[in-house]
Amino acid sequence: MSHYMNGLVVRAEGVPAEIVELRLPEIGPGQVRVRIRAAGVCHSDLSMVNGTLRPPHPLILGHEAAGEVLEIGDHGSAGPAAENRSNPDGRRAAVGDRVVLNWQPACRNCWFCEHGEPWLCSTSHGVAALENGITLDGAPVHVTLGVGALAEQVVVPENALIRVPSDLDFDSAALLGCAVLTGTGAVRNTARVQPGESVVVIGLGGVGLSVVSAARAAGAAQVIAVDVSEAKKGLAEAAGATDFVVSSENLSKDIRSRTNRLGADHAIECVGRASTIRAAWRATRTGGQVTVVGMGAADDMVQLSALEIFSSARILRASVYGQADTDLEVPSLARDVLDGKLSLDHLITDRIGLADVPAAFDRMARGEGARSVVVL
Repeated sequence: MSHYMNGLVVRAEGVPAEIVELRLPEIGPGQVRVRIRAAGVCHSDLSMVNGTLRPPHPLILGHEAAGEVLEIGDHGSAGPAAENRSNPDGRRAAVGDRVVLNWQPACRNCWFCEHGEPWLCSTSHGVAALENGITLDGAPVHVTLGVGALAEQVVVPENALIRVPSDLDFDSAALLGCAVLTGTGAVRNTARVQPGESVVVIGLGGVGLSVVSAARAAGAAQVIAVDVSEAKKGLAEAAGATDFVVSSENLSKDIRSRTNRLGADHAIECVGRASTIRAAWRATRTGGQVTVVGMGAADDMVQLSALEIFSSARILRASVYGQADTDLEVPSLARDVLDGKLSLDHLITDRIGLADVPAAFDRMARGEGARSVVVL
């Protein structure tokens, strides 16, 4: 039986996204069909549109989402993590289950997975888009980060499912799959912020605000939130920032003036530009750590002199998907939300429909708001 659904598609580079009818494939072994109930509009999706990234086309946008399982194929070869096996038959989920979609599922068999780094899984790391059988006018369509979640339904591998409690609202569940996990993981797993330390957060979208909240939760004494827009101040304070700074050419001096002229212990960059990575570097104290979370363009080069790398003794590293084992950490974050330990209220500034996503991209480009969530 053929299934059809609407999705937000970019047909070619430079062409505006449009809602079109797509045909889903029959579900094969190891695949599942999921009805999307909520999907976040992420900066990575904007990067697929504005030329920062150059994915193949036509392309269904979206990757941060939650929904409910509609159909499950036969057992495939991908082995789910034991911690997520809660059904009697050992499947990751059953029809009707509420799930978060993992846009970088671990195979559990490659070198990186076997050495405790599933966020670098060689089967999914660095995959901007792929085909999974969905077609438009009979021709194959690519899906963003293997998901294509700005659509009414998706077809994904079974190991991309992460079950969450049925009383967790879909809006919150969607954000756990990217913004919250990425931001929280950058603080806990990559930077490993300690109580009493100072943290600068550059870029206050959904991920950056999640970093702010996680840094405060980790016990940081000072969390300095930085953005180009003064309008982000209220959001930053709601997330737990102790200071707010509008970015300028004097950013490093502003940060040092607030940190006993030393610079911050940590700078976490959530923009993905050479200029802001360099600003994060300069705002960090000697011996401090710079964590890059933002995903930038291949030709945007960061320049650091050999002498300053040596003399500053700073650490510069990236945080990919929060450096997290998603099968363990997403359910943990879900429990924190339901227990009241983690509030996501400040992250969602707009609830929209599929047709409103281009306007959400415009707001994002202007630096307005936090997360727009498509409700389906």
